Amino acid sequence: MSETYTFIATATMGLESIVAKEIKALGYKTTVENGKVMWDGPIESMIEANLWVRTSDRIKLVVGEFDAFTFDELFEKTKALPWEDFIPVYGEFPVDGRSVKSTLFSISDCQRIVKKAVVERLKETYNQEWFKEDGPKFQLEVALLKDKATLTIDTSGEGLHKRGYRRLHNRAPLKETLAAALISLTNWRYDEPFLDPFCGSGTIPIEAA
Repeated sequence: MSETYTFIATATMGLESIVAKEIKALGYKTTVENGKVMWDGPIESMIEANLWVRTSDRIKLVVGEFDAFTFDELFEKTKALPWEDFIPVYGEFPVDGRSVKSTLFSISDCQRIVKKAVVERLKETYNQEWFKEDGPKFQLEVALLKDKATLTIDTSGEGLHKRGYRRLHNRAPLKETLAAALISLTNWRYDEPFLDPFCGSGTIPIEAA
């Protein structure tokens, strides 16, 4: 039996139900919160989501969640997580951060503490004192909301809205993921006529196609 992980698909506020519908179509049960859709599944579900979910910008792997009221608590609980399961000895692992309504409000300090904790964990696992970080990038994030810390790894790399077909950008282009969500909200079907009389750079009809 394959191991189960928790994943987060980021969602534009107000469009969480559209993202959840796509995750459900892949065969997984979802939990919806403001700006994100969560589900539990095997590592293959993360790959499926990155390939086929058209309305989310990023798919994140949840490494751990816990309450954190002090920097010592943040450090020790972060260090206790199995980072070696995801980050190889040659991996690069920068840390992003955000904090909302939490005791630990200094984002830069939270980033520094998490980075130090991960390094200490990997030192013990790989039995070395220094890491070059010259390999593939594993973007970490520490997100604090009402004193609960959620530690994730971004699995998408470049944002999923960057489909690859747009080489030149017009002013204020509509994000591809938002265009796909707007089409989904109309309940348009592929066998019906599609009309966008003010198409601009054509993002909406291209996403429909």
